[in-house]
Amino acid sequence: MTENPFFAPSTLPYGLPPFAEIREEHYLPAFERGMADQLREVEEIANETGPATFANTIEALERSGQILKRTATVFMSIASSNTTDGIREIETEVFPRLTNHSDSIHLNRALYARIKQVTTENPEEAWLLEKYRVDFVRAGADLSEADQERLRGLNEELTKLATTFSQNLLTASTGSALVVEDAKRLDGLSESSIKAIEKDGTYVLPLLNYTNQPALAELTDRETRRKLYELSVGRAPENFGLAARMAALRAERAALLGYPDHASYSVADQTAKTTGAVEEMLGKLVGPAVANARLEAEALSEQAGFPIEPWDWSFYAEKVRKARYDFDGAELRPYFELDRVLRDGVFHAAGELYGITFADRDDLAGYHPDVRVFEVFNADGSKLGLFVFDPYARPTKRGGAWMNNLVDQSHLFGELPVVMNNLNITKPAEGPTLLTFDEVNTAFHEFGHALHGLFSDVRFPRVSGTTVPRDFVEYPSQVNEMWATWPSVLANFAKHHETGEPVPAELLEKMKAAEKFNQGFGTVEYLSAALLDWAWHKLAPGEVVEDAEAFEDAALERAGIAFRLVRTRYRTNYFAHIFSGGVGGYSAGYYSYIWSEVLDAESVDWFTENGGLKRENGDHFRSTLLSVGGSKDAMDAFRAFRGRDPRIEPLLKRRGLLA
Repeated sequence: MTENPFFAPSTLPYGLPPFAEIREEHYLPAFERGMADQLREVEEIANETGPATFANTIEALERSGQILKRTATVFMSIASSNTTDGIREIETEVFPRLTNHSDSIHLNRALYARIKQVTTENPEEAWLLEKYRVDFVRAGADLSEADQERLRGLNEELTKLATTFSQNLLTASTGSALVVEDAKRLDGLSESSIKAIEKDGTYVLPLLNYTNQPALAELTDRETRRKLYELSVGRAPENFGLAARMAALRAERAALLGYPDHASYSVADQTAKTTGAVEEMLGKLVGPAVANARLEAEALSEQAGFPIEPWDWSFYAEKVRKARYDFDGAELRPYFELDRVLRDGVFHAAGELYGITFADRDDLAGYHPDVRVFEVFNADGSKLGLFVFDPYARPTKRGGAWMNNLVDQSHLFGELPVVMNNLNITKPAEGPTLLTFDEVNTAFHEFGHALHGLFSDVRFPRVSGTTVPRDFVEYPSQVNEMWATWPSVLANFAKHHETGEPVPAELLEKMKAAEKFNQGFGTVEYLSAALLDWAWHKLAPGEVVEDAEAFEDAALERAGIAFRLVRTRYRTNYFAHIFSGGVGGYSAGYYSYIWSEVLDAESVDWFTENGGLKRENGDHFRSTLLSVGGSKDAMDAFRAFRGRDPRIEPLLKRRGLLA
């Protein structure tokens, strides 16, 4: 076998992983060597005989585990974006070992003792030192031997359950897909969409990872809508039991670490700080959101001519939108061709705001033929990093959209960032890829995360790019959504894919007029998911949930958000953000999206008040907030940008929730 490509740094530009050389058989040996090497490095740090200094302790820890980091970074990306049966087997074997490996470092008493001895007068170093101390305490470094042993067991079991949950969900996306034999049952979908899902004489519509499937807005056959909806909410039923067990284990772990519940543990190192702050913010939104949703339901039933069911909502929402505003979202699709949206929209806006430019790097390969690589340059021509783009859905890819780093920026290693965006757009069987406006918005959102990673300008990998509090990380990406509808940006990319004609001004005006319609639905759908997450993670230690579905219903009733016609965006059985192996880090943190949106709405106001898409505005946002990553307090960074603390009123106004 050739030398394992993970054993040495990549020789490709910017350290891009050599995907063409990587085989499945490389992963396990690389994980094993990477873990062994890092444990040896950690023992050397812990057993150093001289005084504990920042350089020989904290900086040494930052330098440790490079083989493991390279391996894990690529493996996690492939497991999410292009998995195989072999990858899943490795996941099952290696994830518990990675958890044990992390525990072996964080529960190393000699190492923790040295960390506590380190002092430094350098503010940047002092910030990182405090982060390490908090990391170790939250990982159980102060616990007794017996409690640490129990903690190891809890962490290992949680990892195994999360991996199983994730794999069940990926299997269910196709295993519970809607299968239709007669194409007439798919009336309403475009011809290209129907052709794209044809398989062996039948039509297979996979499930995306949320309750309301996009096709529900288009399918004219009510029975087909009902079947699709019920498949969506009922997928992976075995995950209910896994979720209940995970919630119980998290509650026990929180108690072990000195917290009353997992929510309290989770929020303690976020910008929210306390459960009370989260509950107060969510509570302000529930009443107005439910009231709006009920009014919307009345309008939809009136349009339908009968009391609607949940699977009718999206379909009749489009009917009402068309009747009230003479606007049909499908009319926009011919103006949103993928490559033009990316180059003349997403890239163009970033160029105008930050002065950066992009060059195709067709010589650099991704892990799949659909993956594209772009080199990014600063306004002065200096190198900034690589942007890797993977736009299409496939059975081997998890649902949703996300950003991740393949290489973290850091001055310590002299590395520039390599960041990746994953979308889940249906690839047409032939012809151009035409997007919905929601997909356009998602492309801008995810690129906001990419900019956070690309603009990172920090010394240490631990605080690079998007390594900020979870309830802050969505904020810059949400701000970037504003440029999707900024007039000059929209005019640059919204052109008919055949004629090149710009999108008609009157169609855009109708879209803007219709924007606040269905906000009740959107807010209730989101809030119910956030409150469901909260309910699972407010369980007291020892509290056992026997019937997860009944618990779900009761939790939503108790929160005042239960509304039969608007189901939570994610039910427990497919709530990957909080229970899945790859993204389960959002446990007791799904509130983050709306918490971040408070900051986002404030920032959109600031950009608008200061002239919008101008270099000086972009440079200010970049220098005060995007470039600092996690190297300073997140809210201090916000204040440096905005000039004051955030207020909730701009968000309420945006969502049409002000009285």
